[in-house]
Amino acid sequence: MNKEELHIEFLKAFEKASNTAIELPPDIMLHFYAYYKHGTHTEDFYTPSGNIELRNAFKLNALLQVKNLTPDEAKLKYIELVNQYITD
Repeated sequence: MNKEELHIEFLKAFEKASNTAIELPPDIMLHFYAYYKHGTHTEDFYTPSGNIELRNAFKLNALLQVKNLTPDEAKLKYIELVNQYITD
């Protein structure tokens, strides 16, 4: 899959994930979050924002776990998660 095809599939997966009514466990949601942010935020390291410190700590931990992936690898992992967990 070339970069353009990957980007199109990623956008389709994001749309599918955004519109699902399936409630996923928090740990899986953190994987979605980390892959999405890492795949779309390409300048420096993304730092979670918000005013709930514990939630930000979990988000930061998820981001640190995927930091060795390229943005394209993160997009592919995101697509795989959608295909695995969202069967709408």
